[in-house]
Amino acid sequence: MGFAAFAGHKYLCLETFKKSGEGVKTPVWFAADPAASLDSSDAKLYIYTIGASGKVKRMRNNPRVKIAPCDMRGNVLGEWVGAQAEIVSGTEAEHGMRLLNKKYFLQQLLSRRKPCCRRHDFRLIHSALGHV
Repeated sequence: MGFAAFAGHKYLCLETFKKSGEGVKTPVWFAADPAASLDSSDAKLYIYTIGASGKVKRMRNNPRVKIAPCDMRGNVLGEWVGAQAEIVSGTEAEHGMRLLNKKYFLQQLLSRRKPCCRRHDFRLIHSALGHV
C-alpha cells in the first residue's frame, strides 16, 4: 500500500490532530518523491507551510496524520490514508522544495506565491506511510 491514489492530483487534504483528538483538515500542494513508486511503502510526499502555522504545531505534538486527494477547496476526492509527518531540514528539505517548485512553477508565477521568495519561516513536511 502506498500513495498511488495521489497520482495526477494537485492537492491533498491534510488532517492533523489537536491534543483533544479533534481533526483539522487543510488542502495543501504536495509533490511526490520520484525515488520511490507511489504504490510502494517507501513513497514520500512533501508539502510546505509557514513554520508558525497551526498544522506545524499540531504535527510537532502528534506526527500521526491522515491524507486524501482533494480539490483546491478541500473537497475530498478519494480514500483517506494514514501517514506519519516529519518536519525535514537540510538537503532533504532542499530536495522537497525543488520537487514542489517544479510541480507548481506556473501556479506560483500566476499567484505570485513563490515559496522560496517569501520572507517567512517555512517548514517542509515529509509524509511517509506509517502504521497508524
